[in-house]
Amino acid sequence: MQSNKTSGGKTVVFFDLEATGLETWRCEIIQLAAISGERTFNVYTMPEIAIDRGAAEVTGFSVRDGALLLQGRAVPTVTLTEALTSFLDFLQSLEQPVLLAAHGARRFDKPVLDRALLKCSLTRQFQQLGSRFLDTFLLSKALYPCIRSYSQVNLVRHFLGKIYNAHNALEDVRALQELYSCWKPSEGTLSRCTL
Repeated sequence: MQSNKTSGGKTVVFFDLEATGLETWRCEIIQLAAISGERTFNVYTMPEIAIDRGAAEVTGFSVRDGALLLQGRAVPTVTLTEALTSFLDFLQSLEQPVLLAAHGARRFDKPVLDRALLKCSLTRQFQQLGSRFLDTFLLSKALYPCIRSYSQVNLVRHFLGKIYNAHNALEDVRALQELYSCWKPSEGTLSRCTL
């Protein structure tokens, strides 16, 4: 079983989202996944804007005839508000305080999540959790300053010796939890990479 606690007693929740593109000011969440120990969360949402061609190629998501498809197969969707409310319920069900860890949190995941929470009038509920964000991209650079590439795919290959189904949010969070468990970062290093 993966450890999901920091030495300071925070519950680490690894989360990731797939979106319609990379522009944090306009892209929309398509998939939101999280894992903490053995507990997982995964939802899909139907975007209101088109999925960028590049994002579709990388993630395998597309929309056709009113359905969200992943690798050509329809996946069940909920509204963005339902997805975020369920995510907040998942976070609240865990031992507090929660530290939300994402690879590239500062640059992408946090701004997109913050904007989605604001759009759905859920910012206050999220803030009441008191959750902080850990950027594991920054963490990997702090722990291992001489690695050639800090992409999650490369880090998984380097430290875990395997390849996985990247750009599927659920597979990404599983791999990230395993990486974090391998690294065993100190509380001081974590605090330097926390937003």
